[in-house]
Parts: sequence; C-alpha cells; structure tokens
Amino acid sequence: MTDWVIDMPSRARVAVEGGGFFPVRRIYCVGQNYAKHIAEMGGSLDPKDRKPPFFFQKPSDAVFTGDKMPYPTITKNLHHEAELVLAIGKGGNDIQTADALSHVYGLAVGLDMTRRDRQAEMKAQGRSWEIAKAFDNAAPISNILAVSDVHSALEEGQIALAVNGSVRQSAPLSDMIWSPAEIIAELSTHYTLMPGDLIFTGTPEGVGPVVVGDMIEVSATGLPVLMLKII
Repeated sequence: MTDWVIDMPSRARVAVEGGGFFPVRRIYCVGQNYAKHIAEMGGSLDPKDRKPPFFFQKPSDAVFTGDKMPYPTITKNLHHEAELVLAIGKGGNDIQTADALSHVYGLAVGLDMTRRDRQAEMKAQGRSWEIAKAFDNAAPISNILAVSDVHSALEEGQIALAVNGSVRQSAPLSDMIWSPAEIIAELSTHYTLMPGDLIFTGTPEGVGPVVVGDMIEVSATGLPVLMLKII
C-alpha cells in the first residue's frame, strides 16, 4: 500500500567512475561563457565587460547516458555544444568564490544539445527558447569522475569535441569568461544549490549540426570520454 496515486517516476542518475551513481536533482546551464562562441553566434563581447553570466535549466530527466541518442522531434538543425560539467556534492546559498570548488563532488563532460532552428524562431519572436534546450535526451553526459583536487583537475584542462573523427571544438578551459568557481558562487545567489545538481559550464566555439549516423566524441583532460551515435 502506498500514498502515491500513480507510480513514482524513476530518478535520473549518472554513473560514477569506479562504481556507484550520482542522483540528478537539477541541471543548470551557463549561456555564453566563451568569447569566441559569442562571436560565432553573432554577438560581441568587450573583454573588459564581465557582466554576470546568465543561466537556463534543463529537466533532470533530460540526462542521457546511453551510446545511441535518438534524433529529436520538431527540428531539422540539431547542434552539438560540448561542455565541462560540475557535479555538486555540497549545497548552499551565497557561496564565496574562494570556497566554491569545495562544493564540487566531481567532473564530467556533457553535451548541451540544441534545436538551433527552434531557438532562432523563438529569439525572433522574443519568446523563451526553452523548447530548443529542454527536450528529451537534451543533456548527454559522461560518467562522473570524483575529484578530490578540483583546482588541479581544472588548471591545465582542455575540452574537445569530434564528429566522425573530425575535431570541431577544442579550447582550454581557461578560456571560460567565468570560471567554475565564479559560476558556482553567482548561481548560488539565485538558487539554493543542493547535492545532486549538475552545472553545464558553457561551450567553446565550433558548435554545429549533427545528423543521423554521426558519431560524437567529447573529451576533456583527465575525464571520462563521452561517445554517442545519433540514430
């Protein structure tokens, strides 16, 4: 006997390297965190102008951990965006930048998959472009690596994405406009961060379309590799 009137949905989770699972509570994403990506999307950024980053969310069940991702509905222009992902192990509000990385349980690489045609339509109409970002399987992610020294893991990090063996995105993580610590600190002024939150930290330049049959590989220095095929 249970008090639930329908079956309880299963909770999204991500495998951890070495065993176990990380339960997913919320997925936060950072928009426009690499200057060259801002430029390729038609924007501009004064290097002296470091306005606070903006955030959007994907539903927790948008997490995708398989190796064959179905091409989503209502789009003819699906884009890849490779990102470093922070897995939060300790929550809080108004977290100080100097202490922010102590809240990170581990790191992964992920994809902010985007229905680019739908995003353009919504932008042109002045509407929210959630439909372009928050669809089924929109957040593929690698296994999470538990990291005891996050500073060291990020210091010399490089992220890259290849499609069918051809590199499309490649950049040092130091190219981020807002560092992971600054992202956590700023985000925690808007929301109460909790264990189980994932933060996608933005994508470097080189985003582009993928089609059925394409093989995507995302890697970052020292982290588990994400590989999937679009079916």
